[in-house]
Amino acid sequence: MQFIALDSSTEWCSAALWRDGEIAAIERRADHRHGELLLPMIERLLAQAELDAQDLDGVAFAAGPGAFTGLRIACGIAQGLAFAHDVPVVGISSLEALAECAGAPRVIACLDARMHEVYCAAFERCGDAWRAVVEAECVAARDIAIPPGEGWTGAGGGFAVYGDVLRARLGAALAQRAPDLRPGATAVARLAAARFGRGEGVDAALAQPHYVREKVALTSAERLAR
Repeated sequence: MQFIALDSSTEWCSAALWRDGEIAAIERRADHRHGELLLPMIERLLAQAELDAQDLDGVAFAAGPGAFTGLRIACGIAQGLAFAHDVPVVGISSLEALAECAGAPRVIACLDARMHEVYCAAFERCGDAWRAVVEAECVAARDIAIPPGEGWTGAGGGFAVYGDVLRARLGAALAQRAPDLRPGATAVARLAAARFGRGEGVDAALAQPHYVREKVALTSAERLAR
């Protein structure tokens, strides 16, 4: 099987080509240039593999949570490719992709959601898959849910921005931190491969971002109150 995986859920932008278990990927810091960068990345990966878009068997993307505009860009490009070539789409949680990057059996994935909040979830490795112990939520760092037990690795930019608050909140549950980790297309591809294999791809029309939080910005009054 061969498919393209996309991630633009953070300030970084990446694309990966899965080809029968082999992964080629490109990643760049995008800031606000995700839409400008993703398509050339896809074209480059296909050219390097001497493939055309019609050779793809599917498209995967990081569905969120994450940056609103970035999520829409990745979803839109995934839908466009899938519509054009009549292939299925798989949306992967960006927090699960972050856990996949951590290389630990128990991961608290945490991204900065701005507005003094974080996107977070806790995952436990079960064989070759992840089980959500705490489902994705968007809350103030001081209010995140504490997963049961100990030995958890805190991963992602939320721990870079709110490290002291999260460490105090999680206490003995937190064994180590990896604040520089981020989700990416390589992790999205690894997770999507198993789901494509199980026939979990959906029609392009059904693919959609998973925002978790629907509010984009604080009002002036809310900013002043904080």
